[in-house]
Amino acid sequence: MISQDLKGKTALVGGSTQGIGLASAQAMAAMGASCVLISRNEEKLKQAVQTLDTNAGQQHSYLVADYSNVQNVQQVVADFVQTHDVHILINNTGGPAGGPITAAKPEEFLMAFQQHLICNQIISGLVTPGMKKAGYGRIINIISTSVKIPLKGLGVSNTIRGAVASWAKTMANELGEFGITVNNVLPGATSTERLETIVNNKSAKTGKDKHEVEQEMLDEIPARRFGKPEEIAAVVAFLASPAAAYVNGVSIPVDGGRTGSI
Repeated sequence: MISQDLKGKTALVGGSTQGIGLASAQAMAAMGASCVLISRNEEKLKQAVQTLDTNAGQQHSYLVADYSNVQNVQQVVADFVQTHDVHILINNTGGPAGGPITAAKPEEFLMAFQQHLICNQIISGLVTPGMKKAGYGRIINIISTSVKIPLKGLGVSNTIRGAVASWAKTMANELGEFGITVNNVLPGATSTERLETIVNNKSAKTGKDKHEVEQEMLDEIPARRFGKPEEIAAVVAFLASPAAAYVNGVSIPVDGGRTGSI
């Protein structure tokens, strides 16, 4: 049986003070990985690090960086990799605000493109030399099921998520020979702060009660419930492990069956 042990591996995890990012760090730490959390809120980072498993002698830490500032992200990660190798990279940051694409302003696309694709490109470029040297690398992008079927009312997000998925597939083709895989996890409706924001915004725009909005969403999910962050994280942790060495360049929905395509 191929090991899912991550002892001796270091994972850099974006957007990891809450939700899917934090759950992914916790799952990988439980498998033995040392996790480096990256986010803009230092106080929340300090609290998040304290929740990570250390039973295997893991050394967890954090980096403070704001994904809306590309230069800041580049400098922070570049300084880190001068003295540390990263074996696993989880690209994850908050999604763009909702709204129809016809009402979206050009600057909204530019900002989302920078926060998602450009930051992914910069960080990946900084960590892949260490991955090549180690002969082991996992780049996992937390995107959205909208790369399969666009979601209503998320015009900017649908556009940028699709770009990230194509970027990832291209990267997977180029890095596969070095023992580095690049895959995407596509969460469906998951019980996080972002889901709560989406529900509240839709409730405000439509005048419908919050619970009615939630029920309409649940009716579209065969599992008839929202996902849990740890359920998304379980797939992330598997893809980060040696057991997933032959899984490369794919986008995996984790959505209770909601996505209407094969």
